[in-house]
Amino acid sequence: MTSSSGALLREPSFRINRYRRFCMVLTVFLLFISLLGLMLSWLSPIHAPLRPGLDFTGGTLIQVERICSPACKSFSTEELRKDLPSGAVVQSLDSGKAISVRTAALSPAESGAVVESLDRLLGPIQASGTQINTIGPLLGSQLLRSSLLALIVSFAGIAIYISLRYARLYAAMALMCLTHDVILTTGLFAWLGLLAGVEVDSLFVVALLTIAGYSVNDTVVIFDRIREQQQVLPNLSVEDQVDRAVAGTLKRSFYTITSTILPIIALILFGGESLYWFAVALLVGVLIGGWSSIGLIPPLLPLLGGKLPNRGLLPILQSFKREF
Repeated sequence: MTSSSGALLREPSFRINRYRRFCMVLTVFLLFISLLGLMLSWLSPIHAPLRPGLDFTGGTLIQVERICSPACKSFSTEELRKDLPSGAVVQSLDSGKAISVRTAALSPAESGAVVESLDRLLGPIQASGTQINTIGPLLGSQLLRSSLLALIVSFAGIAIYISLRYARLYAAMALMCLTHDVILTTGLFAWLGLLAGVEVDSLFVVALLTIAGYSVNDTVVIFDRIREQQQVLPNLSVEDQVDRAVAGTLKRSFYTITSTILPIIALILFGGESLYWFAVALLVGVLIGGWSSIGLIPPLLPLLGGKLPNRGLLPILQSFKREF
């Protein structure tokens, strides 16, 4: 292949558009599975796309650690509920070595009575391992509204920045990429909530915001490289420009993803139970974000037809300022 000046162009080492059909089929399949999980979670007794944690619903969470020697005796959750407040949810953790009880908001005296009941039925209980957390329903609803607002503001800010820096088309594609990443991540946790009782809390929202920032960073690198191809090789087709942009950033993307997931894996292994699902959400989101910036947006761009915009509003305003 030669450029407009007659110079010989090297064939890209990897052409993403050769695998366009596979990328589209895989993306549609993952979106379908994720949306199905969110819908089933809504139709289930959870009555929400995700199983909300204590941060969002309010209530009291009591967790105790049992002193087991050599092994913890088994117990029936139905028997425990008889001596616990009405509507209490009992969960066994760490092969029965720890017990979690979630109820409506309790007073300190009522929480102490629950701990005494657990000690009598399952004891002995390690005093230093007992945790009691209470969040009022008003605070929980405020946290939920604030979390949703933070996501909306972050998406709007990203769209405005990319529109100024690049073009509205790229902003729309970036928002599509972000929506894809959020749906797949939340879809996985919807299935985890249905099958394993995994709840989401305010840390999960932090993970989604982090994923959005990471995904946009990777996508913007692709946009930058496409714009470079447009300036240097303007006569190439959109498909060639996209393939060359992806091939030029593929190694960088691999190194970036690898260096990002290594500390996340360490956090999963050694971060403790409180950070475990936060780290899992980060790991899944980073992998999905890396995939979408390479396997979702680039294969879609050639399907738009014509030439891609190479200037955003900010460069146009800067050139207008220089002229006048």
